[in-house]
Amino acid sequence: MSKLRFGLRLKLLFFSSFLLAIPWLGYQYVWEMETYLRIGQEQTMVGTARAVATALHERPALFDSQSAYLTDVKPGTDLYAHKIANPIQLDGKLEDWQEYQHLSIAYGQQNLIDPIQDYDLDSLHFKHMVGQYNQFLYAMFDVTDDNVLLRPKNSLRVDKNDHLQIAMTDQTGLFQRYIIAPSQPGWVNAYLLEDDLDSLQPARLETKIQGQWRNTSKGYQLELRFPLAMMSSKIAFAIVDVDDPRTRAVEHIMGTANPSQVDSLGTVLVPSPEIEKILKGLKYSNARVWVVDKHRRVLARSGNIQRATGVQSESKLGIGNNAQTQSANNWWKYIEQNWLLPLYYQILTKPPADFVDDLRDAFALQGQDISQALSGTPSSLWRLSSDNKAVIMSAAHPIYIDETVMGAVVVEQTTNGIRTLRNKALERQFHYILLVILISTLALFLIASRISWRIRKLRNETEDAIDQQGKIIGNILPSNTRDEIGDLSRTFTHVLSRLSQYNTYLENMASRLSHELRTPVAIVNSSLDNLLLEEQSSESKQYVDRAKHGITRLSKILSNMSEATRLEQAIQSNDRETFDLEELLRGCVAGYRIAYANRQFDVQIAVSSSTFHGSPELFAQMLDKIIANAVEFSDQSGAIELQMVNSDSGYVVTIANQGPPLPENMQHQLFDSMVSVRKQQNTVQPHLGLGLYIAKIIAQYHQGTIRIDNLKDKAGVVVKLEFKVKT
Repeated sequence: MSKLRFGLRLKLLFFSSFLLAIPWLGYQYVWEMETYLRIGQEQTMVGTARAVATALHERPALFDSQSAYLTDVKPGTDLYAHKIANPIQLDGKLEDWQEYQHLSIAYGQQNLIDPIQDYDLDSLHFKHMVGQYNQFLYAMFDVTDDNVLLRPKNSLRVDKNDHLQIAMTDQTGLFQRYIIAPSQPGWVNAYLLEDDLDSLQPARLETKIQGQWRNTSKGYQLELRFPLAMMSSKIAFAIVDVDDPRTRAVEHIMGTANPSQVDSLGTVLVPSPEIEKILKGLKYSNARVWVVDKHRRVLARSGNIQRATGVQSESKLGIGNNAQTQSANNWWKYIEQNWLLPLYYQILTKPPADFVDDLRDAFALQGQDISQALSGTPSSLWRLSSDNKAVIMSAAHPIYIDETVMGAVVVEQTTNGIRTLRNKALERQFHYILLVILISTLALFLIASRISWRIRKLRNETEDAIDQQGKIIGNILPSNTRDEIGDLSRTFTHVLSRLSQYNTYLENMASRLSHELRTPVAIVNSSLDNLLLEEQSSESKQYVDRAKHGITRLSKILSNMSEATRLEQAIQSNDRETFDLEELLRGCVAGYRIAYANRQFDVQIAVSSSTFHGSPELFAQMLDKIIANAVEFSDQSGAIELQMVNSDSGYVVTIANQGPPLPENMQHQLFDSMVSVRKQQNTVQPHLGLGLYIAKIIAQYHQGTIRIDNLKDKAGVVVKLEFKVKT
């Protein structure tokens, strides 16, 4: 039974499969968790709205008897008293109203009461708003008037000048009218008018209505304050403009409603203190709660949307029981805060620390959820803040009085708590993901390192087993691992063993042939010599000469076959010495001129010093092989040029000859053994392709390099030798 085999691909695939689960788990975790948390938050908010609405059902006293029961609300006539955070300083400068300026209402031609003459916008218009602080109602008027005409100091009339008329019903329902007509800018009080609606005569000074009148470059500004107890919910303000100091005729009357007609008075909605008391405890509910009437106007509110994050996300961190645990926590905290979290939040989004709240000072609410709630159906709605930073969810529930919807409770929260909770969970999840990735990566790294080490080991063993000449000089240890690399190692071992045997056979074949053939060759040679001593006919002598010539060639072949082996043995036993390389080159060339009398040799030597360390005999033998090649492959009419110059690190010797160029695909193979490009039919001497191979061995012995190339003009061949000289 064969053992179970785990291949490398199977191993890597097995370990890599764990990483595939990480993004899937993260994706599922994020969306499932956030979806269910949002559903839970929505249900909780609907329940909160229902609970608050239950506390307000069937309590008509909580709703203003005049404004809340109106069938319709007229903007600019029916006023809303905005909650003011701090009391207004009555100085007429309107600085305390700056943060509420966007809530003021502009009055113009559409607010004229019984137009008397043609209207000019520059003649009269104003901005107005009312606010509530504690038990007081505040009002501001920023009036643009082209001609401010105040009451003469000695005049008993209060209506022949610029003035403000106020009409209201008191707590008992009695209709009251007031006029503010100062004789000079500064502190003002109101005059209570007589009950006759056709009369504008003051009955007495009403000091409960207090204010400050201040003239400006474009008109005047007026701030007022009076107790809420003076009025019910019906009120009207009107600015009366008088421009002609001679006639003192009224030019225009512009206001919220006609102060002379009880039925035309508008209303002022003051946030209900009773409802606010009920909602007061909800400021701890982590939500913002609104109560609106059926006209969508805000009766009360509680909480702050910036802190209404919904789900509580604060995590309670455990404290170590000892100093070592505390130290480990600090160490982990440092890594988490400085390394991990900045990395996580390249993907995650932090809930905004602050965002634009469009409803911060709202006095009326809009929205589909409120519309459905006022129609009797609880509803919820998701919306983005105007700066797109926060997601706000609101839930609305109707308030019933006598089975009639009189208003709605609106509960608002952001999803910041869910997002923070999600981020906290994902931070922990990412910790685990990183841990899994690190462990998986480490495991894969170790496996890859092990594989790489084994491959490098096999490569090194293979390289060490074969030298540069291709001889097998070592062995590869077979691996016992049952995988692809183990199979490759065992295959390499088997192949190398067979090649080693074959290489040994080839290496010994030359010496064996030389040894085996020399004796019969000597016998044949001596026999031919003996035959030559005897008298032979001309024909038989011719055959003997041919046989003698063949035996000579056979002896030469045997000598060439064993030359490389003898050369390696000579190199190993040779002693190096210092000699003059220039003198050696010139001496060799002199010999070549004698040996090759019909050839021309040119020598150019330009070196500063020609001292060289090596073997002069071997160097001369290397030159002999190169020159023999040059002579054989060059034209007889061409010269063989030998040149030696200095290089940056030693000497450069070049030998060039004119003749046929080398084949393009053979230039780098000519220095291998048994390689030749000679045409066999043109050779006189036997050649085994060992000449340049021997030259390469001798060059390497002298720490040099040898290469052969065609000349640039393809007219011949050049051999280049480079030698480094140690300084």
